[in-house]
Amino acid sequence: MSTLDLFPSREAGPFGRRHKRPRGTRIPVFVVSGFLGAGKTTLVREFLKTPGGANTAVVINEFGAVGIDDALVRAATDEKTVLLGNGCLCCTTRSDLQIALRTLVADRARGVIPHFQRIVIETSGLADPGPILQTFVTDRALGGEFHVEAAVTLADAVAGLDTLKWSAEARKQAILADRIVISKTDLANVGKVELLKDRLADLNPHATFATALNGVIDHSLVFADDANDRLGHQDNAFVAEAAHSDGVRSFVWTEAAPITWEMFARAIETLTALRGPDLLRAKGFLNIAGCSGPVVVQVVQHLMHPPVELQVWPDADHTTRVVFITRNIPEQAVRDLFAAVRGLAAFA
Repeated sequence: MSTLDLFPSREAGPFGRRHKRPRGTRIPVFVVSGFLGAGKTTLVREFLKTPGGANTAVVINEFGAVGIDDALVRAATDEKTVLLGNGCLCCTTRSDLQIALRTLVADRARGVIPHFQRIVIETSGLADPGPILQTFVTDRALGGEFHVEAAVTLADAVAGLDTLKWSAEARKQAILADRIVISKTDLANVGKVELLKDRLADLNPHATFATALNGVIDHSLVFADDANDRLGHQDNAFVAEAAHSDGVRSFVWTEAAPITWEMFARAIETLTALRGPDLLRAKGFLNIAGCSGPVVVQVVQHLMHPPVELQVWPDADHTTRVVFITRNIPEQAVRDLFAAVRGLAAFA
């Protein structure tokens, strides 16, 4: 029998200490992707100049990166951490991302670098953000220290449509995004911008959108720690069985009545065991029986991040809702799996 059994705490629930926010006490991480020339460096650099960008650690995750703006990263031949203005840090890394993140954590603990409140990871224009998101699930130490607050993708209003046609990487960047920024809108006509937005919404109907005009944008729409993205919004109708290029589709699994954790966990275990590589991402709120607030879950391919129980629901909607982004996995197959597991659990 544990101490918690003898002296139960009001702060503790079935999943440990209840948190006010999905990330709990962990440091929020923003993964910024976008194809070559979309404006990632400009977005990050301008954010660092704002009061909201203070105390931010920036990791430039690009193999062999050398052409980064000197205002953001000092040119270097070796991996190094640079102290910027506004209480910000910048780490250029040509090695494993996990090494760079561990170094930042260790240096902060030893007082070598200042305390930081968030991390922004700027990826290569050719990068698939999936492995970066997966890093925080596979590495328990990093997962205990950091939480991926949002995957942000930039799309160039001038060349974006053409890029999406020929680049699988660009399409995946859009599909995996929580928030999409359309850049260079001052260089394209309104019709072209709308066509790009429609195409991006087709690829990812659950992302929130922001627009950069002449390089100016409301950064709170992109880097706010508690921005309402696909977890909290049900205002726009979800598109069921929305099939996209490369066999990727997105859909939402919902349950009105409370569910048990065992039912959800067993169903996800089966899905990841059979089709893990094709489960690109799953993220959402669970209404677990016995919990006063929602349980936040996130799955990247065959790995699930430890669930986080929140103290209260963010709105009046207490429906279980999980957004799935899959490759060649039909929505109905996932729904049938959950229904089958729920039916079997009823006889346990």
